[in-house]
Amino acid sequence: MKQSLGKVTIVDFWASWCGPCRQENPNVVAMYKKLHPKGLNIVGVSLDKDAAKWKEAIAKDGLTWTHVSNLKFWDEPIAKQYNVESIPATFILDASGKVVAQDLRGPELEAKIVELLAK
Repeated sequence: MKQSLGKVTIVDFWASWCGPCRQENPNVVAMYKKLHPKGLNIVGVSLDKDAAKWKEAIAKDGLTWTHVSNLKFWDEPIAKQYNVESIPATFILDASGKVVAQDLRGPELEAKIVELLAK
């Protein structure tokens, strides 16, 4: 995942069928538009099984960043690598790929990203 790293990268585990994930998406979209030019990248990792529903959710919610999925539901290998047991799950990585925070939402997430981008 190194090639996708920005100054700060959010690895966002979600799925089209996850209500709380979809509710948080407008906040993440707004933050991405504001902070992507300053070095924020996001990689969305979906725990979907249905490619059509996954792609429809990306389009409907306006998620313009990189997305990956093996369409394996809870057997998603990347989710296993991060020990994800519930979604939404977010991991904030610094430029070297080290996890510096996780599972922040809304204003707390944005505040942390702004703080990290200022370093």
